[in-house]
Amino acid sequence: MTPAEQSQTALAMCQMAPVIPVLVIDDLAHAVPLAQALVAGGLPVLEVTLRTDCALEAITAMAQVEGAVVGAGTVLTPDQMAEARTAGARFAVAPGATPALIDAARLNKMPLLPGAQTCSEVMTLLELGYTVQKFFPAEAIGGAAALKSIAGPLPQVTFCPTGGISAARASDYLALANVACVGGSWVAPKDAMNAGAWDTITKLAADAARLPR
Repeated sequence: MTPAEQSQTALAMCQMAPVIPVLVIDDLAHAVPLAQALVAGGLPVLEVTLRTDCALEAITAMAQVEGAVVGAGTVLTPDQMAEARTAGARFAVAPGATPALIDAARLNKMPLLPGAQTCSEVMTLLELGYTVQKFFPAEAIGGAAALKSIAGPLPQVTFCPTGGISAARASDYLALANVACVGGSWVAPKDAMNAGAWDTITKLAADAARLPR
């Protein structure tokens, strides 16, 4: 799978909903009801970050939920890329990009959403064929204003900004022509997961799914 093909697949996923939930799952028992709650609310594309011991198992479980398109986030190494693929992930998200990780995406036929934060990084990925990229950490590096500026010289790149984005700030990004969707963790707050308040998460997801873009 070439970088261009990966970006085509990533764009199709980004266009499924305005928000991709960025999920940190500490308890495997939360995986399936969380996925069900988010899908019911209208957010089918789910990013499970590889930051916990049960993340890969959570991907496997969530991938069985009807309507869920589950990927792996915080993918840093070729081994993690292969493990995510084996676990059932349908895409990978990285905070940056390295030659080894890009090779691993091609070898594993895994759509990769690589991270960039400077024009040089965006241009380097674009030369490789990545027309869809992650803008991270979005709020810390200038937010929507920075992405709007990048659109001037680099209008051919589409972004999924992630990092510090809240429900209140999401619309600022979604209003930009070079943003396909945003990544956010606010739709699955830890206290709601720990309380089993899946209806609350479904409502948060529904609110996010209605955000205009």
